[in-house]
Amino acid sequence: MSLIISQNLYRVYNATAVPVNALNGVNLKIEEGEFTAIVGPSGSGKTTLLNILGGLDSPSGGTLEIAGNDISKLNGNQLIDFRLKNIGFVFQAYNLIPVLSARENVEFIMLLQGWEKKEREDRAVQLLEEVGLKERIHNKPSELSGGQQQRVAVARALASRPRFVLADEPTANLDSNSTNNLLDIMSMLNKEEKMTFIFSTHDQRVIDRARRVITLEDGQIKSDIIK
Repeated sequence: MSLIISQNLYRVYNATAVPVNALNGVNLKIEEGEFTAIVGPSGSGKTTLLNILGGLDSPSGGTLEIAGNDISKLNGNQLIDFRLKNIGFVFQAYNLIPVLSARENVEFIMLLQGWEKKEREDRAVQLLEEVGLKERIHNKPSELSGGQQQRVAVARALASRPRFVLADEPTANLDSNSTNNLLDIMSMLNKEEKMTFIFSTHDQRVIDRARRVITLEDGQIKSDIIK
């Protein structure tokens, strides 16, 4: 069974005088364990598609199944619970909680899920070690570089072992060294923890590492290349 199946997916925004068709009939299947980049020019629908796959936005038409669930049939609380248990998010802006340490930021999702204290602490420390921040677990975001903050965000996204991770322009604010380190970590976790990664990106370095590249244009899939 495919992890994600979208059929004839549409998203229309009516906030302006002229409706904007952000997605225009997207048919897509994502399998477990993929390392996929969604690319295209600004306004092509990349972020809209990622937001819908993550349950952060709703389609105007079509169907979307994730792990066998038709998420259009979930109510608000069910959707929140589904996201919490199945999807990890990595945002361009990191979105770390400023008053919490790196370890506490990674623990936060597990706390919401009701993990035992020692179990979530051990998992947070393990992941921070895997992303090269063993010596930084007690530091707050303001005490970390941009690259280090993004690595904390990746560890947090993986903490609860989600079915897949959505990463929206995760390297946009990073220098080349930090980008390469981050992609090394994501690739390693993809292989060792069998984690599925789906990127929305303009970054050629991410595109070069992806094993599948889906190009959007005017809200439609123009090409789908498996390397």
